[in-house]
Amino acid sequence: MQKSYTVAVTGQSLIKHDVREIQAPEFSSIRALLHRADLAFTNFEGTIDGRHGGWPLKGSFFGSSDPVVLDALQEMGFQALSLSNNHAFDLGPSGVLSTLEEVEKRGFLHAGLGRNHVEAAQAQHKTIGGRHVALVAMDGGPGPDFMYAADACRGRPERPGVNRLRLSQVIEVDDTAFEQLCSVRDKVGYSTIDLANDSQPDDPPCLDGQTEVAIARAVFTRSARFGRSVKVDADDMQRNIEAIASASAQRSLVIAYLHHHHWAADWYQVPEWVSSVAKRCIDAGAAMFVSHGAPVLQPLEIYKRRPIFYSLGNFIFHVRSEKSTWTAPEVWESVVGLCSFAENGDLLGATFSPVVIGGNDALTDRVLERRLVPHLATGANAEKILHRFREQSARFGTTIEISNGIGLLRV
Repeated sequence: MQKSYTVAVTGQSLIKHDVREIQAPEFSSIRALLHRADLAFTNFEGTIDGRHGGWPLKGSFFGSSDPVVLDALQEMGFQALSLSNNHAFDLGPSGVLSTLEEVEKRGFLHAGLGRNHVEAAQAQHKTIGGRHVALVAMDGGPGPDFMYAADACRGRPERPGVNRLRLSQVIEVDDTAFEQLCSVRDKVGYSTIDLANDSQPDDPPCLDGQTEVAIARAVFTRSARFGRSVKVDADDMQRNIEAIASASAQRSLVIAYLHHHHWAADWYQVPEWVSSVAKRCIDAGAAMFVSHGAPVLQPLEIYKRRPIFYSLGNFIFHVRSEKSTWTAPEVWESVVGLCSFAENGDLLGATFSPVVIGGNDALTDRVLERRLVPHLATGANAEKILHRFREQSARFGTTIEISNGIGLLRV
């Protein structure tokens, strides 16, 4: 029987409170699950308000936390964190420095955030549970350019920030609309300075036969239909692919991670570009691809005997009650996946334990501040979560069995 290595993966952890004193049995079951794994991984969805201070760079969705929340995550059993997400820069470069300092102080394997671009973009390595593991984490935004890490150059210091996978929103329009857009842009008279202000200084003027035109930060393309798509920056993609390939060449078990908010109007729909990014990461040597962004549990796909978690939704979600956007039950439901890997990084099998943040009764409680920790789901709620996960994953050719309130994947 070959030796296996177990990785636990969860929804994102937007944590603002120290939850170590919570002793609910259903939460204790989740902690026990995480401690059973050789490695437990989550995305720390936030920034630490620590020694370096900082200033809020967001309004109502601002999200900083005291360092103690990292102790809470560690006590739950997590040893690895992605730090690349839309809240990582909520206190600016100062918050990045505090987050890195506090995460490193506790010995977490972490990636996706750095004191400069080189550090943010590189794979991070650590031996955990007797296995060499590497993590490459990226963020697709949308976010302002200044939240992403930059290296120093002549006359310009380095900028602490996030590892970027630059994504452009492409809007498809028909011939008539395209010609009207070109006319508007030309009549307004975009100058080189205007284009620089739009962070697109190299955009050409409208010409006969042109198929793309950029106005502000939107790229419009001539098409036979109206629609939206996402374009992945080739250089950013290649840089992240090379980091994964390099880590894999060192015989590490590589976790590739992506956070983004370019989800479809239907939260359960997986955009084609995400699938393409995930498969390129696995082709480069990643043992698994994990993503968050859409705040719900999305399907699982198995590609070349490697798992792709398109979105694991939420694991801890400390948001305020007045944010009524988050009252849908699905936002508070997910699974904890325990994935067993062979020595060569192939998936041997997995189990999926359904969770409800705050427990089954909390789904009817409109006071979101009482939904502090995930509970192991039971009964009808467990069946509902698992059946939805099974049905969605089946569209990707993934067969998940359900037995005694647990999802089972046999490879």
